[in-house]
Amino acid sequence: MRDWNALKSRYLRDELPVRLGNLASNLARIKSRCQNTAHGEIIKDLLQESKLFIEWTAADTEIEVAAELVELQVQLACWQYSWAEIRSNVQQRIKVSEQVKIWSEKVLNMSGLLAAN
Repeated sequence: MRDWNALKSRYLRDELPVRLGNLASNLARIKSRCQNTAHGEIIKDLLQESKLFIEWTAADTEIEVAAELVELQVQLACWQYSWAEIRSNVQQRIKVSEQVKIWSEKVLNMSGLLAAN
């Protein structure tokens, strides 16, 4: 069992753009892991971790960003709830992979990290 409190403490040390970047990175990992059914448990953990990242971050963002993050959090919860079915269906895994890629790019853009360089 992961120590979510330790993760939260570590996660909140970073500035908001870095936290959003970490969320985007988690989403990208979900995308890449969707290709292989053997990564099902890893994906479940990444879904949970990503939901928590949003919970710990949304309140520190502007209202428009927070609204989008909450929308993402709901989507992550839906995937998490249906993961057994998604995991066993290649078409559904492809769909999740495509959707999570879009979200990853959106969150990375929200972070402003790309514009800073």
